[in-house]
Amino acid sequence: MAVGDRVSMPGHVQYGDLLLGPGTPYRWRRITGWGDLPALDSGTVARAGAHGSIPGQLLAQSRTIGLDGLIVRAPAARIGEVVGALEDATGPVVDELPFVAWLDERGPLLAYARVLRRAIPADKGYRVGTITGGAIELEATDPRRYELTERTASATLPSAEPGLEWNVDEQGVEGGLAWPLTFGAVGSTGALAVTNNGKAETHPVIVFRGPVVRPSLVNVATGDVLEYDLPLAAGDVLEVDTRAGTVTLNGTASRLDRATARSVPEQTFTLAPGTTGLAFRAAPESDPSASVVVRYRSAYW
Repeated sequence: MAVGDRVSMPGHVQYGDLLLGPGTPYRWRRITGWGDLPALDSGTVARAGAHGSIPGQLLAQSRTIGLDGLIVRAPAARIGEVVGALEDATGPVVDELPFVAWLDERGPLLAYARVLRRAIPADKGYRVGTITGGAIELEATDPRRYELTERTASATLPSAEPGLEWNVDEQGVEGGLAWPLTFGAVGSTGALAVTNNGKAETHPVIVFRGPVVRPSLVNVATGDVLEYDLPLAAGDVLEVDTRAGTVTLNGTASRLDRATARSVPEQTFTLAPGTTGLAFRAAPESDPSASVVVRYRSAYW
């Protein structure tokens, strides 16, 4: 199922497969921590022998999200079933689940979170089928919020255009240019552009496909490079997850150790807000049909 597939209107919140809001047995009165700027760790230090401080890097902490004033409504004969479904969907998990909230005309945004606390009052509401005063608290270790749709951009290695063909007959006599003129198929530049419409840097997933030797991707604006000293045969896939900092060959084998000396740490390779130019390059003996795909989502604070 797609991320946020059940969210269809303002007021909807989806955590994993659980939908809360209009048209469901679960309503909420207030969401906290969603539009707030997460707490920041500041690297600012006081100036020695001068007024003021030296500005340092600001790094966001985890985002804490709260759904307060939770109301559960169902026929009294089914209230246990409905509460049980809520309990099952909000239990402890190992991996973070998609959390999608749609508040206004700007549309839904996505984070990945886990439930830390859940409160469902056990009172007379069970007898009448209406439980009020519940709450859910979640933590998103990545504090950024993302657009739902994953964007992709791709390129093949640079290749020259064949150009005009000079006709020569079987006896080797030059016949000149044939009309109409044709320059052949358009070549590839190996360049691609990605656009992050948000205001926060986003971490892409980069997928190299063989046949290629020593594939690399260059951020044209910053000069940052991701490059790996290994050959990929036809059908081989090297996936670089810059958020997780992993490099995986064919879904199983780690190749993090094959990064070259000019390659930056994977987790520092990000896409700034706006449009970023990238260049796909490789060793000269590589096949021009080799490709790279960049997957990413626009990110927001």
